[in-house]
Amino acid sequence: MIKRTILFCFVAVCLIHMSVLAQLAKPVFSSMDVFELEWVSSPQISPDGSMIVYERRGFDIMKDRKTSRLWLMSADGQTHYKLTEQDVNESNPSWSPDGSRIAFTSTTENGSEIYLYWLEHNRLARLTQLERSPSNLSWSPDGTQLAFSMLVPEKAPMLVSAPSRPKGAEWADHPRVTTRLKHESDGSGYIEPGYHHYFVIPAEGGTARQITQGNHMHRDEPVWTQEGDALIFSSNLNEEWEYDFRNSEIYKVSIADGEVTALTDRNGPDESPALSPDGEQILYVGFDDKVQTYQVSKVYVMDADGSNKREVPVELDRSISNPVWSADGRGFYFQYDDKGNTKIGFASLNGNMSEVTGNLGGTSIGRPYGGGSYSVSENGNIVFTHTTPYHPSELAMVKRGSEAALLTHLNQDLLDYRQLGEVEEIWYKSSVDDRDIQGWMVKPPSFDPSKKYPLLVENHGGPISNYGDRFSPEMQLLAADGYVVFYPNPRGSTSYGEEFGNLLYHNYPGDDYHDVMNGVDAMIEQGFIAEDSLFVTGGSAGGIMSAWIIGKNNRFRAAAVVKPVMNWISKTLTADNYYGYANSRFPGQPWENIETYMKLSPVSLVGNIETPTLVMVGTADLRTPLSEAKQLYHALKIRQVETALVEIPGSYHNISNRPSQLITKIDHILAWFDKYRE
Repeated sequence: MIKRTILFCFVAVCLIHMSVLAQLAKPVFSSMDVFELEWVSSPQISPDGSMIVYERRGFDIMKDRKTSRLWLMSADGQTHYKLTEQDVNESNPSWSPDGSRIAFTSTTENGSEIYLYWLEHNRLARLTQLERSPSNLSWSPDGTQLAFSMLVPEKAPMLVSAPSRPKGAEWADHPRVTTRLKHESDGSGYIEPGYHHYFVIPAEGGTARQITQGNHMHRDEPVWTQEGDALIFSSNLNEEWEYDFRNSEIYKVSIADGEVTALTDRNGPDESPALSPDGEQILYVGFDDKVQTYQVSKVYVMDADGSNKREVPVELDRSISNPVWSADGRGFYFQYDDKGNTKIGFASLNGNMSEVTGNLGGTSIGRPYGGGSYSVSENGNIVFTHTTPYHPSELAMVKRGSEAALLTHLNQDLLDYRQLGEVEEIWYKSSVDDRDIQGWMVKPPSFDPSKKYPLLVENHGGPISNYGDRFSPEMQLLAADGYVVFYPNPRGSTSYGEEFGNLLYHNYPGDDYHDVMNGVDAMIEQGFIAEDSLFVTGGSAGGIMSAWIIGKNNRFRAAAVVKPVMNWISKTLTADNYYGYANSRFPGQPWENIETYMKLSPVSLVGNIETPTLVMVGTADLRTPLSEAKQLYHALKIRQVETALVEIPGSYHNISNRPSQLITKIDHILAWFDKYRE
């Protein structure tokens, strides 16, 4: 008996040893692995719940671009194939009401067009030949028409008429004259003059007819009335809509004559209308604008004619989005973030709610932000984008009374053969007011708790946003280089309620600095952090926090400040969203309160910085313009502090939008940190 026990123990030890060796034999996640990642986006389940269409997204290593192809899967997972034979980007899938057809948009040589796919006959047809690219497809209830939004261009303003140039003369281009409040947008640059309007087109093809008119924007997805005689949508049709940019209402427009009726009227956003199955009620989300940094969106219901408005009393101090009616009209599904995790909930019209499932997201390929989407069939089956810290979004389904089940494993062929850093949640107290602060750590692959590791702090952007327990190739690449990566959600982060998110009101950067530094101390208390080997980075608001931190203390060996704001006065008046900061973020306009704007600007602290600092920005960044990063770099050069400026050619604010840019961002940060790492 003793011999048998000894033999059993020996075999068990051998198996454990072999398992450890097998794990160690796997390579760590590396930069070129980024090109192999795939993820699910925009899943749509058919009305009867039998089929699912989704965007299968990935990267083209030769073109260095994201790709999107539509795939079709049966709800039982037995059938799975590419929808069409086209090898071009496809997106925005939408089921016809009877589930027999799928409308979608696809790229052509002249932009996007609307296509239709017939499931029974396996036939594909292009429906449109439009002047501009369509978006936000919506089926009429009887399946005979499609509505969509599209830009109707206008001529740019001109102040003078140029003289006629001689034939064959090579003159300079005419000046570009701008008179609009919103004239550029980060990610796309100069905005073509014109207004987005709604159109309808027969579902069998034909002439697209413009429904809305006027100098207003109609961008959101429209909802058809049950009779198919009108569209319900969210917009701002007020006379001063450009300057009243935080406001929106729910409207109805007649298909026959374009007559518009306002269904809501209050100071604040009203959006995401959803018509009940019987056509009698409309759900929508919004809030009464108190002009503050962060406000929680609530859900409301009204009769279809705009009467009998009332808040649905969901006891949830979280922003509600994407409401979808249940088939029986007794309640609705919705999406919300809670403590860094995106969830789907269900509520009755009297406000009783329950959590349906969590781990929604994984579509933000880069850092662990929220996002994702879901779709509900008539029988209550839900498909959604599912993520964990160990894989980007996969297609998942949850049925009533059941746990969520994965339907795809797009990254199994890659990530099952890589060592990933273990992600662990951490809570700690803020020294400011004893609040509970949440964060996460990513341990290096083959982590040994008896060793001491350098700590790399990664601050999130926003700041009105959140990190969470979601897959992040950037975090994994940092951890793979031997760092313990710490990413916190300090005050001002969403998913902890309105009061917590609004703590930065007229005080940013502020006590969020202490929340981050308290997290650093909590990490050191874990026992495996080398206290004298600290590094800090972050992009956008995370770049602001990183610059603020090294202006407040010299505890870090090196910093990488990515796409920061250094001067709130210059940022507020030069960024693409220059008009959106006064009062809600800072008191008054910059010229009305210069002292406060400058006091909260990291440039006010550059005289204190001794930390070797890498500064990084995209050359086409319109949100935190190149001049902001240069202010930090130039100040440090003048002061002879070790620094380098890294400019990513052609990159907008999303500096990691292209896979090679994500890789070069992380490579430069690690190269800089490794210079100062023992």
